[in-house]
Amino acid sequence: MAQEIEKKFLVKGDFKAEVSKATRITQGYLCSVPERTVRIRVKGEKGFITVKGIGNASGAARFEWEKEIPVDEVKSLLELAEPGVIDKTRYLVKNTDGKHTWEVDEFYGDNDGLTVAEIELTDENEPFDKPAWLGEEVTGDPKYFNSMLMKNPYKNWK
Repeated sequence: MAQEIEKKFLVKGDFKAEVSKATRITQGYLCSVPERTVRIRVKGEKGFITVKGIGNASGAARFEWEKEIPVDEVKSLLELAEPGVIDKTRYLVKNTDGKHTWEVDEFYGDNDGLTVAEIELTDENEPFDKPAWLGEEVTGDPKYFNSMLMKNPYKNWK
């Protein structure tokens, strides 16, 4: 069992010239309560099931377990999922420090117009470079959790 430590930011500028890889992701939730989320997703050509625990006080660290499963099983499980599907493209951008990679999610559908960047760290206080296209930090803000974006999508925020 692993712990995920990540910081999340809004994206305010153009990052696409720095992208090394792009993958389409479709995901739903079998359970979206904050204490335990169970996510199913198709990421490119692969399927995954992920269980996440509630975050710590800052929202940067939480339990995460993930297992690859067949795509046809994900599609069957999506039939049982809570209402709402997250559709996005994940772009990978190498950080200038050479040690980290940004995962930049550009959302579609009901979350069109929202772009969020995450960086995974080994420690909550680990230093990292912040690219010019990075905006406000939203780590720990529940409205930016994917499990919340399916319930209260970005289109409803305005």
